[in-house]
Amino acid sequence: MKRIAFSLIFMTLIAAACQSASSINAITPPYIDTGIDPDTWVTIPAGEFPQGQESHMTMIDYDYQIMVTDVTVEQYANFLNEVVAAGDARSGEFEVVVANGEERWTEEGVAGYYPGDPFQGAKHEEEITAGDKLYVSFVDGLRITHDGDTFTAMPEYANHPMTMVSWFGANAYCEYYGYRLPLELEWEKAARGTEVVGRDGYPFPWGYEIHGNNANYYSSFDLFEKMFGKLGNTTPVGFYDGRTYEIDGASYETLDSASPYGLYDMAGNVWQWMGDDHPDQHYRMMRGGSFYSYEVDLRVWKENSAGPQHYDPDLGFRCARD
Repeated sequence: MKRIAFSLIFMTLIAAACQSASSINAITPPYIDTGIDPDTWVTIPAGEFPQGQESHMTMIDYDYQIMVTDVTVEQYANFLNEVVAAGDARSGEFEVVVANGEERWTEEGVAGYYPGDPFQGAKHEEEITAGDKLYVSFVDGLRITHDGDTFTAMPEYANHPMTMVSWFGANAYCEYYGYRLPLELEWEKAARGTEVVGRDGYPFPWGYEIHGNNANYYSSFDLFEKMFGKLGNTTPVGFYDGRTYEIDGASYETLDSASPYGLYDMAGNVWQWMGDDHPDQHYRMMRGGSFYSYEVDLRVWKENSAGPQHYDPDLGFRCARD
């Protein structure tokens, strides 16, 4: 039996997620070049920043770097070609085990070895054992085609954020290139910067208010919602850069919505996997909101979580490095 593993926190979105996965591939969007290079990184300097809803000043005492955009479909397809050719991952049919073995099923996709997580035996703790873990499953909604062990990004989605990728798959991508997934505090500082007015830091990466053309979120009425319906679709990385785009005779003016450090899509478009997990539970954290989220859930302190085997049409990642 094949199925997608959803965390309880996503239960309210299951119907929408399953419904939209097929419609995303049923409609082919035009390719839009935003001019934003997904291979670009920025340095976040050491220092304090206002953290959380209460803007508590929090110190990160080291410099680090983070990607300007989410990892794109094209970047991830290239990774799959490299990692499979190197013998560090393989395609085939793999067993997925959750609920400490109480639920299991098989899915076809690409998987690689993961050494497992320390297990404390805490109440409700999910044991993450060593073994092959699915990076991506060959399901409807995956924007990568495959011919044997050759993987190709769908051209129209090449510069969209990679989605339908598990935490294992996101972590493997980062580690393969000598990177890592960002920690929540690192991500939040990169998203909101250090600006404080009165006692409050930015609630959104670009400032204190949100408008429909700041970000891709539920009922933001961007051009992709006009093409795909109310739930919309992902937008290319860096789409909200202040440019006006022409699509099928219609124009759409975006606001320049980069974070103070120049990062794009830190609010909306897709949730982003973090390197943190819940202590004694091993659910992985997510930040940023998505095109399924209302604007209130795009505030920089909002978080979500799911098991590391989870994947979704509105879930991607970006990498950090020291």
